[in-house]
Amino acid sequence: MQELRQQYPLAGLLAFAKLARSTFYYQLKARQAVDKHQQLKDIIRSVFARHKGCYGYRRVTAAIRQTGKTVNHKTVQRLMSMLGLKSLVRPKKYRSFKGEIGHAAPNALQRKFTAGRANQKWVTDVTEFNVAGEKLYLSPILDLYNGEIVAFETARRPAFGLVSSMLKKALRKLGPDDNPMLHSDQGWQYLMPAYQRILRERGLAQSMSRKGNCLDNAAMESFFAVLKSECFHLNKFASVDALQAELTRYIHYYNHDRIKLKLKGLSPVQYRTQALAA
Repeated sequence: MQELRQQYPLAGLLAFAKLARSTFYYQLKARQAVDKHQQLKDIIRSVFARHKGCYGYRRVTAAIRQTGKTVNHKTVQRLMSMLGLKSLVRPKKYRSFKGEIGHAAPNALQRKFTAGRANQKWVTDVTEFNVAGEKLYLSPILDLYNGEIVAFETARRPAFGLVSSMLKKALRKLGPDDNPMLHSDQGWQYLMPAYQRILRERGLAQSMSRKGNCLDNAAMESFFAVLKSECFHLNKFASVDALQAELTRYIHYYNHDRIKLKLKGLSPVQYRTQALAA
């Protein structure tokens, strides 16, 4: 009708459409009104897309606040709902327990998943991926101080070399005075005398979850859940090689760019760097 006004009298158009003049002007004003949240919606879309749909409203809010913009988390939640933006769910992990093989260490960690400094408490585990009928295994070490992945290794078989190679990478990052506790489940790799010898030679205390109790290593379980929901299940991989490349990219992103609310809205590396500078 607004377009037809250029050719015909408005009164005739309103009579033909059986529309009140007040209704016409109300609708016209509503259409022309500026969306006061348009800029914020654009920012939300940008943050959500940059993190490949992995951020919920809390992390989106924290990311926006990092730019210096004041925003209420409830507003972000409402706008994300309007835009149809929401994050994903999480699945289960590979189990490495194969019965009694060697000596199991006591559970020294006792579910105390916090640390006062870097390289004080580490956790580790192995998880499995299946791509086009082939399997890929990931073995990382996570620092409980800031959730940073200290080192990781991938392989097509869950052989001992997967874990030992990853462990040696992590040990090379330690200073002479660093002797973290290293916690794992009772997977056969961690019961191997060769694995335990490496820890003893470097002066690392070993801790193990109680048998069949995944909650004793909940921090590592949580990382695997995030990794699979944000990286693996969001993509379709044509080959194991493609997955290996994406895991490397994602872990760098996780360490350097992905913010954690419990780290005051900083990424693990940002948090560690800030603490060192303080």
